[in-house]
Amino acid sequence: MKFDSPLFDKIRVKPDEDRRPRATEHVCEWQGCRNEATHRAPKGRGREKDYWRYCLDHVREYNQNYNFFQGMTDDDVRKYQKDALTGHRPTWKMGTGKHTDPGRFYAENGIDPFAMYAELGGEGRAQAGARAKAEGRTIRNAERKAFNTLGLEIGVSRVEIKAKFHDLVKRHHPDSNGGDRSTEDRLIEIIQAYNYLKSVGFV
Repeated sequence: MKFDSPLFDKIRVKPDEDRRPRATEHVCEWQGCRNEATHRAPKGRGREKDYWRYCLDHVREYNQNYNFFQGMTDDDVRKYQKDALTGHRPTWKMGTGKHTDPGRFYAENGIDPFAMYAELGGEGRAQAGARAKAEGRTIRNAERKAFNTLGLEIGVSRVEIKAKFHDLVKRHHPDSNGGDRSTEDRLIEIIQAYNYLKSVGFV
């Protein structure tokens, strides 16, 4: 780089911070102290947004003696700590609210104006929920998928599930098709679906 370049005179480097000496902004609020207040200390429970301004020595002394729970009983301290887990917001146990599962609420009442709960096969969640309710148990998505793989409606009997499974195995097994393995992947899906339904108690 040439130091006699006309561009060199125009370069200005901005310092990373203002290096001019600053006047002391705050004085330590400790009684009798006139040092600069470089640290903040909380004023206590119920005044979480208010702070004392202390110098380093006095903020250390303050922090050693600070007790947020001072004046509270042991039961109050335990209650505060328990409420702190949820940010001091009200909570309810799972399943105790009026509408803990909006989808189930809509299904049970047949409300699905925008087909938001429509599922595989064009069946709405309302119809699936009504069948599940009639059967007396909650149907999971995996169970619904297994029934769909076997080509069965939810709520059929164990005998019908077994009969359909045996029929599909005969239809897609290579031995029944002269050794043709083109439908072997479909056979694996059928067996997995049947085994899943068996493991969750449908068969």
